[in-house]
Amino acid sequence: MSATESSRDHLRAPPLSRRRALTVIAAAAGLALPSPVRANSGRQPALLRWRGRALGAETTITLYHPESAVRQRAIIAAVQEIERLEREFSLYRPDSALSRLNRQGHLERPSLDMIRLLGDATRLGALSRGAFDVSVQPLWRLYADHFSRPEADPAGPPQAAIERTRRLVDYRAIVSDRKGVRLARPGMALTLNGIAQGYIADRVAALLADHGIAAVLLDLGEFRAIGHHPEGRPWRVGIRLPEVTEEVLRAVELGQTAGSPTALATSSGSGTRFDAAGRFHHLFDPASGRCPDGVAGATVMADTTARADGLSTALAVMAPEEAAKLLRRAGRARGFLVHADGSSTVVDA
Repeated sequence: MSATESSRDHLRAPPLSRRRALTVIAAAAGLALPSPVRANSGRQPALLRWRGRALGAETTITLYHPESAVRQRAIIAAVQEIERLEREFSLYRPDSALSRLNRQGHLERPSLDMIRLLGDATRLGALSRGAFDVSVQPLWRLYADHFSRPEADPAGPPQAAIERTRRLVDYRAIVSDRKGVRLARPGMALTLNGIAQGYIADRVAALLADHGIAAVLLDLGEFRAIGHHPEGRPWRVGIRLPEVTEEVLRAVELGQTAGSPTALATSSGSGTRFDAAGRFHHLFDPASGRCPDGVAGATVMADTTARADGLSTALAVMAPEEAAKLLRRAGRARGFLVHADGSSTVVDA
């Protein structure tokens, strides 16, 4: 999927091709931002847009503040925070806390961020009745290994191998507290790709607010807004699925009014594909060990980006008719499903 006012990639350096899942609507849909003029002041608001790479994807931080020094300090602090948390949650960095946990099966004295994120992940696992499960990394390895072989069976890994691997998938077998994290089954491994980008966006948003920044739009693979556009309007984000259509399928507004969503996350199997036909991708149904094909992409708007991120991952792998039930259980969230035929469904709690 794509979105805008700019990706969903993952925290692992990919041996397979990946595509940005989100893009800024102003650029993608020709909805150019109006000239930035501060209301009633006659002055232009001080805009700083930082672009770089973080979490394996292009990243954009757009913020407004009248003082240049404040803007610069805030951006430096934000980039340092992203780097710090990448050292916690990245799959592609061998020195990250997550990589050590997966190698050893345990992690001594985990950081508070790791404890918090695993707690969020476990709660989302229970809320989604297992549709969201951060312990699916063994399935990723199974499919990646299978399709990396010459003459790989285009039907995917053998069913027996899938069933063996599924025995390693169970978020309830993650034991976590301030003393340590332990994976209860030998061979288990975690991926936090379905929630870590959202968590990091929330942490960066809080840090920028502490620096006195009152107007921010973060694109760290998922979107998080603080306040509103300096012109007094909400931040506008558009959703599209390039594999289905180049048209913007839906535009949403973030921030602006109390109680309105401040975060948006999108999950789509098109981000990483194991096979040329696109039948097998990085999203797995933990119940079957297979790659679901009922939903081409799922977007969730919520009050935190971690929440939107995890819920969108769950909606992307579960039966569409279950989506509304999940959002009702979650509360304070709205969804938007795009189906393979290009049709779409709005899902409200």
